[in-house]
Amino acid sequence: MKLLGDNCAVFGIVRDTACVEDIYRGLDFLQHRGQQFCGIATYDGDKIHLITHYGQVGNTFTSHELATFKGSMGIGHVSLRERQPMMWQGAVGEIAVAFSGNIINSADLLTEMKDRGEAFYHGLDIEILSKLIMQEKDVLAGISKLAVTIKGSYSLVVLSQDGIYAARDVYGFRPLMLGEGSGAFIVSSESRAVQHIGLKRLRDVRPGEVVLINRKGFETKRQLKSPRRAHCAFEWAYTASMDSIIDGLYVQEARNNLGKSLAVRDSQEGGIRADLVAPVPMSGIGHALGYHMQSGLPYQEVFLYNRYADRSYTQLTQDDRDRMAKKKLSVLEYAIQDKRIVLCDDSIVRGTQIREKVRELKHAGAKEVHVRIACPPLMYPCDFGIATRTYEELLARTYFPEGNIATMDELMALEACVAERIGADSVKYNSLESFVEALNMPRESLCLKCWDGDWPFNQ
Repeated sequence: MKLLGDNCAVFGIVRDTACVEDIYRGLDFLQHRGQQFCGIATYDGDKIHLITHYGQVGNTFTSHELATFKGSMGIGHVSLRERQPMMWQGAVGEIAVAFSGNIINSADLLTEMKDRGEAFYHGLDIEILSKLIMQEKDVLAGISKLAVTIKGSYSLVVLSQDGIYAARDVYGFRPLMLGEGSGAFIVSSESRAVQHIGLKRLRDVRPGEVVLINRKGFETKRQLKSPRRAHCAFEWAYTASMDSIIDGLYVQEARNNLGKSLAVRDSQEGGIRADLVAPVPMSGIGHALGYHMQSGLPYQEVFLYNRYADRSYTQLTQDDRDRMAKKKLSVLEYAIQDKRIVLCDDSIVRGTQIREKVRELKHAGAKEVHVRIACPPLMYPCDFGIATRTYEELLARTYFPEGNIATMDELMALEACVAERIGADSVKYNSLESFVEALNMPRESLCLKCWDGDWPFNQ
């Protein structure tokens, strides 16, 4: 089983005029989901035009390139790991495919397909997924086959002569939603890409649903059986942009609730003496605002965010993540002199970056730093997307190697160890129960494997 997953986003549009500018803008608003690669494909009624780049969409696509894209329907992709979309020619016709997610059984599928004589460029997940689709008589049959062949997560767009097929795996791990307006019909990994190009969010694609998008609008072509929902809870805590809404829950609301939950716990346990609450930008802002609203502590920025830096969590290696973390934040010394700070963030993986932030604040004159973490301790690698890490990288595993934190006493024991490790005056996490309660969503509708190790399906 591979332990390196993907983080990315898809976008697609069918409209009554040329579509490439909308794809370009839509991808720009999804850039937070992957900064290494980007790509666009459009269909002009005769053939597919496709270009991919290394880098961010706003920095790599030129006006000349955009002018070469013809057609009123197309798809786009941003990624951490691989170039997409990919274009194929086969029995289903000419298609371009892009997806967000992670195929856990890719190694087995690759071996099986090679044994049958299939050829691959690099053996990437997108190649496996595309070839599985192309083995069937039509695109709809190919997408439907994925549900019984692939173990893992996918939100998928396929550009064809019929229109754009959009599909979500039967568990709904990765987000995917629909929008419309001004003669356009859109599918996107997040609602912000729809909102910010001036269109209206319609609804989420249902787990197991296959939707055809053409100039007539949206048509559900197939609804595959969904054993259960397993939406990635980390989307609301970190991955998604705070101005998005996913599966009916506003990301901002979820993060505010998680911060409020931490403040409630502090109050119930006797409270702490502090002068202000602050976020680690950008991931901690919603959580810190929630803590502020619940506790009444003044909200204050203590770090200046470098707008030209990428997200440190979505870098490929730990060295890259550490370098980006140092690049993107600088301390606002005036705000912290002799202050006792409650510092909020989304999660702790290895603890390297939060330790550096605590050290910087204290070196610059902070009297105390109390770290509050919205997510429960990360105990298991994620196999379905961005949160993928090895066991060795998870700080909490150092102290609980069996991966089980069953009681509040055990959680508090871990928190004391982590506080000592990162140099904080105290550390508190949300418990898993408090985390789920803050999301206000049934536990059985969430994938919590990063925290409890439970697979949404049998291995």
